[in-house]
Amino acid sequence: MRFRKKPIVIEAEQFFPNKEPWPDGVEYNADPAIDAPKYIIQTLEGLFEVSPGDWVITGVKDEKYPCKPDIFEQTYDWVDA
Repeated sequence: MRFRKKPIVIEAEQFFPNKEPWPDGVEYNADPAIDAPKYIIQTLEGLFEVSPGDWVITGVKDEKYPCKPDIFEQTYDWVDA
């Protein structure tokens, strides 16, 4: 069986550490005792690293998650508001 993903409009912001404000949910982890990435975001699946240039997507239930730029470009088209 094959399926097509339902078309939905999402909101997304690209993350760059030197450009503020950062997308909602992105935090800097400055605690050297914690073996975790420097930039993190809480998702429904737990903490994830956010790298410079990643897109932070707001899902259909207002959840946040990061997406690599190449995957974002292959998956989404810009919708003019």
